[in-house]
Amino acid sequence: MEENQKPPVVSKKVIIPFILITSLFALWGFANAVTDPMVQAFKKILELSNAQASWVQMAFYGGYFCMALPAALFVRKYSYKVGVLIGLALYAGGALLFYPAAITEQFWFFCLGLYILTFGLAFLETTANPYILAMGDPRTATQRLNLAQAFNPVGLILGLLIAQQFVLKNLQSDDIENYSVLDEAKKALIRTSDLAVIRDPYVILGLVIIGVFILIAISKMPQAKGDGEIPSIGKTFSSLFSNKKYGLGVIAQICNVGAQIMCWTYIYQYAEAIGIDSETAANYQFAAFILFLVGRAIGTYMLRFVSSGKLLMYFSLLAGLVAVGAIAIEGILGLYCLVAASFFMSLMFPTIYGTALEGLDEEQSKIGAAGLVMAIVGGAVMPGLQGLIIDAGGTGVNDTKILGVAEVNFSFVLPLVCFLLIAFYGNKVHKLHLGK
Repeated sequence: MEENQKPPVVSKKVIIPFILITSLFALWGFANAVTDPMVQAFKKILELSNAQASWVQMAFYGGYFCMALPAALFVRKYSYKVGVLIGLALYAGGALLFYPAAITEQFWFFCLGLYILTFGLAFLETTANPYILAMGDPRTATQRLNLAQAFNPVGLILGLLIAQQFVLKNLQSDDIENYSVLDEAKKALIRTSDLAVIRDPYVILGLVIIGVFILIAISKMPQAKGDGEIPSIGKTFSSLFSNKKYGLGVIAQICNVGAQIMCWTYIYQYAEAIGIDSETAANYQFAAFILFLVGRAIGTYMLRFVSSGKLLMYFSLLAGLVAVGAIAIEGILGLYCLVAASFFMSLMFPTIYGTALEGLDEEQSKIGAAGLVMAIVGGAVMPGLQGLIIDAGGTGVNDTKILGVAEVNFSFVLPLVCFLLIAFYGNKVHKLHLGK
């Protein structure tokens, strides 16, 4: 092979393991998208307050945060394959817990299922991302991860479709305007029916995960546990904390996940401010997910010709530009700008992940991966801050003006700041690359 010729992104000898591990990216995308609408569903069915219903997301992101580092330590001692299998077992177990939860009709039981489910997702994300990076030449590692991550939005789209078409549309409590004033006997019947509607996709998902578990268990997978001595955890942490690129990468990942959640969560409130109902607003979220998928495919291809740091910087600056449009333009054009942000966000997660771990040895990557997965919970804080801005003038989305624009428009200054920080990180990575 000539020196200037890039090696293949995925070599033929690992194509089957690559496909199997790549399927996991779609599976955790599905879980993320199908769970988001459940906050509103549980609130209505079980007559919860907003604070109580928010425990759905608390359980979801809490599972990521609590299990990411233990998962990394486990995979560090054993193999990537064992880590994937443990993750799938926890994922399936949490999903199947929705069956007894629906029988008991206890909200805490559903939250427990989600908490255990995301233990599994933390294992999978902590394991699968560095596993993909290790499946080939380091020179194509970031491109390989972008290729695998391209299947994550496929899961997002499918999860949103299932949530809307097979859950939200079939909830009887959502069709009854005065559900809360019904007598207890009628509410009990509706509650039992609606909780069964929520239960079914999770139980089916759990059975699908068991099938994937069996496939991976019987398949020969690369990257077994190394034979060398494992360095002390203290030494590994010390080397990571002294790595400026990795530290900046974790901050950039917090910003990326925060911006992503804000842009997708508050698209409904943005639409509401210009007179668009939630059912129609869902179509714009579908469009955002499709652009996310297309952007990831195009970004993966462009990485063959443009360095990862430079491309990340360009995409981040363009995301910032459309964020300015979403802030400054009140109307349908502003909503189009908000949807367009998903195209430019598509490249961010895998590229930040790959560049932050670039140059680390295998043991450092396993622990470093945990920090990047834990950044997911850090990002989950940001939508709450955006919600406070939207509530500045009251519970509506357009109660007051801030610097001449509706409060919901102004709230997107937070994603704008995130995009600028990510662009700064991309520029740093590019300069480090030039310095080699």
